[in-house]
Amino acid sequence: MIDKSSTVHSLKIKRDEITAAIAHYEKALEQARADLSHITAAIAIFDAAGERMSVAPYMDLHRIFARGETIRLCKEALASGPMNTRQLAVYIIEAKGLDKTDRVLTKAVASRIIHAIRKQEQRGLIVRTTMVRGVCVWALPNAT
Repeated sequence: MIDKSSTVHSLKIKRDEITAAIAHYEKALEQARADLSHITAAIAIFDAAGERMSVAPYMDLHRIFARGETIRLCKEALASGPMNTRQLAVYIIEAKGLDKTDRVLTKAVASRIIHAIRKQEQRGLIVRTTMVRGVCVWALPNAT
């Protein structure tokens, strides 16, 4: 006859060992991701040596947009119908009179939109209708 208490005790010990191993592997994975990020950045720097224009400049959008202006412009654009994040970025860049051919600017604005619009989505003020080729399509709640 098998002693249930010793079996359960052994299983609990094994469970704790596996949990500790997973925690160790997660920490090692986190460090590996950080190392990979640093190596990738170093490659980009050394690969672009001498090619000043190939290195993407840092975009600080905090001075370009007033508080709440990003979401106000998004809602203004969405009033005409659902739009994806890229379309919203182009709309906002044009509304601000900025260069819509600047890829770094467009990417930075899109990133800012994603953050702002997700907060609005949590509050129920904007809804995500679908995803098309990996890009979210957004709409005002009363328009869906």
